[in-house]
Amino acid sequence: MKSDFPALKDWIYLDSAATAQKPKCVIDAISNFYQEEYATVHRAVYQMAAESTEKYSSVRRKVASWIHARQEEEIIFTKGTTDAINLIARSLGDLVVEEGDEILITAMEHHANIIPWQMLAKRKKARLVVAPLDERGDIDVSQFASLLSARTKIVSFTHISNVLGTINPVKELVKIARRYPLYIVVDGAQGIVHEKVDVQDFDVDFYAFSGHKIYGPTGVGILYGKKEILDMMPPVQGGGDMVDTVSFETASYQETPLKFEAGTPMIASVIGLGTAVDYIQNLSFDHEKELLQYAEAKLSSIEGLKILANPKQRAPLFTFTLEGLHPLDIANLLSFKKIAIRTGTFCAQPLLHSLGIQAACRVSFGIYNSREDVDALYKALMDIRALALV
Repeated sequence: MKSDFPALKDWIYLDSAATAQKPKCVIDAISNFYQEEYATVHRAVYQMAAESTEKYSSVRRKVASWIHARQEEEIIFTKGTTDAINLIARSLGDLVVEEGDEILITAMEHHANIIPWQMLAKRKKARLVVAPLDERGDIDVSQFASLLSARTKIVSFTHISNVLGTINPVKELVKIARRYPLYIVVDGAQGIVHEKVDVQDFDVDFYAFSGHKIYGPTGVGILYGKKEILDMMPPVQGGGDMVDTVSFETASYQETPLKFEAGTPMIASVIGLGTAVDYIQNLSFDHEKELLQYAEAKLSSIEGLKILANPKQRAPLFTFTLEGLHPLDIANLLSFKKIAIRTGTFCAQPLLHSLGIQAACRVSFGIYNSREDVDALYKALMDIRALALV
């Protein structure tokens, strides 16, 4: 499996929650498109353009099938999860949120699922409400339920925490939220790569994720939305391809999803994303769960090492501190040994600060990791700890 990833010849890469490495098939798909097949889409009738348009459009159909959308028109190409959530906040948010209304998120959210809602609340003089976590690092479901009310217009939460690895009970939270006439958004940046996603079974209104987390290219992502909701939402960007007719006085727009995709799209990246979807669908991720258990047990035996939280269900990532050592020093020393981990606040400052931590280390696994990688990390951390004690 590791042999599929050219960048990993010399490195133990344990930062897939930030961005996953790319298999050669994805790299080749993008390269081949630029070298042999490149042309614009939706705009020309010559053969190369027609073939590019079909190849591009086929990815929309592929993603719709993969996540069980009802139709391909429910799939919008975005720049990534952040772009998708901002689109929802700017379009749906400005449409349905009024002064005094509330937007409910949780205490484990990434900045991308905080700041767009903060901005919306400020624009509309609404209130951002935060559901707390319990002592294990799970969403406190009873508190979540109690914070919902007739004033709640949007609920937005992550499928999987990028810091704690907590796998949230999406269906349970949706069922609770559906007691009120509101809209439900799920940040699927971490969820899509570790869990099976069926948007109809989840009954979410929106599900957003990024291509680069699923072994695809950067700069491209997906926003799923129920078509009846997307149809009523106004576009937030204007330009070519999203219009039907234009005069200097007015314009009419394309139907969903094209009305949300202004300008020349990221054609090659979308094609690379399609190849990544093919690649990921042929894999089993059971070994990631086994690897997580092995790593938690092995690293927990290191004196002074503390893994943050103990959720009921954890994805293959966790965050830790090591007594007496700054996370940045740990990461730098590991880097000398060709081991890559993430440090800092992981774009989740409110969560870490609520835990009384300014920074930490994170290990996150991909399909290319093995027990040997964990063993190498364990030995390196033991060596680093020994140096600190000298």
